[in-house]
Amino acid sequence: MTGVFTIGCHLSIAKGFAAAARDAVSIGANTFQFFTRNPRGGKAKAIDPADMAEFRSIAAEQGITRVLAHAPYTLNPASATERTRVFAREVLADDLLRMEQIPGQLYNMHPGSHVGQGPEAGIAMIAEAINSALDPAQTTTLLLETMAGKGTEIGRSFEELRDIIERIELQDHVGVCLDTCHVWDAGYDLAHLDDVLEQFDRVLGIERLRAIHLNDSKNPLASHKDRHEQIGKGRIGLGSLMAVVMHPQLKDLPFFLETPHDSLSGYAEEISLLKQARLDAFGAA
Repeated sequence: MTGVFTIGCHLSIAKGFAAAARDAVSIGANTFQFFTRNPRGGKAKAIDPADMAEFRSIAAEQGITRVLAHAPYTLNPASATERTRVFAREVLADDLLRMEQIPGQLYNMHPGSHVGQGPEAGIAMIAEAINSALDPAQTTTLLLETMAGKGTEIGRSFEELRDIIERIELQDHVGVCLDTCHVWDAGYDLAHLDDVLEQFDRVLGIERLRAIHLNDSKNPLASHKDRHEQIGKGRIGLGSLMAVVMHPQLKDLPFFLETPHDSLSGYAEEISLLKQARLDAFGAA
């Protein structure tokens, strides 16, 4: 037997948190990821207390205990432009404050791109931004996402994420979100999952791993391109992705699909497929 399988996908909160929770339930999910604001940046929509109260009610009824907020893609605390770095710090602080409306949750960010300044300079800037945003009293855990390594992205290796975390003062407030497409594209062969997790544990500590983005990849291993594919239809393959879902060190983490679909029905099919596999393996989905 295993614990509750926490599985969901990225959903829009344009119509509110309650609507997103209802969408999650409709596709068989018991968690979801959402952008805190427009993924290209900008001002966040004001939180509606009535909507938040309805969300909490639906979550309690449906067993939604975990959600994952995602920072906008434009966030780059490692930018060579000071204004861009200031914007990143402001958004981080504002997002983390807003997340306290749903205590004890997760907030995921792409670390950033050094845009030619070099990884060391970028890593220092990212850590500085996170240090400026974290508050000892907050209940949200900030997650650094593993990246594919396209362009000058930082986070293409477990070592780069470690180097950021080592510079963060409130290390108990920080973890890692492993994206299967990204680590594959970065050169970590998920066909040898135990080896990948051994590397993760040696470099970062497996206890840092707090969430999984479960995605297939359109590209071959170590392509450094970052193009997501539907589960089982890409180069990683169904077998390797199922192994991620079943692995003893991963199976109790929350899983979030970011696979390309035109409608929620595609996510519903993938969630059903993954649930059935867990049921067959463990006797409980």
